[in-house]
Amino acid sequence: MGIFSFFSKEKKESLNKGLFVTKQSFFSKLASAIMGKATVDDEVLENLEEILLTSDVGVDTSLRIIERIKKRVAKERSVETSKLNEILRLEIAELLVSNDMEDKADFSIPAGKKPYVIMVVGVNGVGKTTTIGKLAYQFKKTGKSVIIGAADTFRAAAVDQIKVWGERTGVPVVSQGMNADPASVAFDTLSSAVAKGADIVIIDTAGRLHNKVNLMTELTKIKNVMRKIVPDAPHEILLVLDASTGQNAIEQCKQFTAATDVNALALTKLDGTAKGGVAIGISDSFRIPVKYIGVGEQMEDLQVFNKHEFVDSLFKQ
Repeated sequence: MGIFSFFSKEKKESLNKGLFVTKQSFFSKLASAIMGKATVDDEVLENLEEILLTSDVGVDTSLRIIERIKKRVAKERSVETSKLNEILRLEIAELLVSNDMEDKADFSIPAGKKPYVIMVVGVNGVGKTTTIGKLAYQFKKTGKSVIIGAADTFRAAAVDQIKVWGERTGVPVVSQGMNADPASVAFDTLSSAVAKGADIVIIDTAGRLHNKVNLMTELTKIKNVMRKIVPDAPHEILLVLDASTGQNAIEQCKQFTAATDVNALALTKLDGTAKGGVAIGISDSFRIPVKYIGVGEQMEDLQVFNKHEFVDSLFKQ
């Protein structure tokens, strides 16, 4: 058995399917870049840089990858283009930040933290509510008790949507309705979780980027109120990003990391985009681990991100 044999056949198939569009785009461009070339030269590297950029890997990360390959070429004097895939695989895996769950078989949480509190942030439309619902489902599957706090109270449908997910997954939702104070909702949710002995709390929050100061103030208030119940909460601030938006996702990451202490990322909609390279760029640029990825619409299609499996799938032809 290999070191990553715990990654089930079903999950691998789902990941391969989810990354199909990205792989198809990337490898067709790579094939054109090295056509007629026996060894990696300046022209191949220039073409490769363009491929990485158009795959939304990002400028800084693309340049880092190219520089590392240049050093390898200089050291070995000649590198065959047939070896370029394997070199890229190694360099990209090296740049991705590991997360603390990637070597585990399921959706687990750190020991000794009960309830384990996750505050979820992200702009409207990225799949934040869906990610929360799928997370609750996956945690519940492991035997954990989960409570969701509907603290995105400024968007008309947000509270109703999270309630629908609660009913669908059989997870209780604490809410006070639209326009309620988000911090008050968070306080009630954690109070309920402690009273019931719940294992995990997931707090939804509003994602409004038009005023970063207001966003920072609101998220800080929520954190401070939660700490009155659970002193070290939140244990995880999970930023949800839509992979299909490419560079826009990187900009959102910049805004949210400036507003609060994001320490985990969830990338949604990888299955419908050729911009899967954004996972590499965001992880490398911000040094924040991608913890979850969405590779389809089914409940099981939210996966724990494993950088080795991701790279293997990306380069599997």
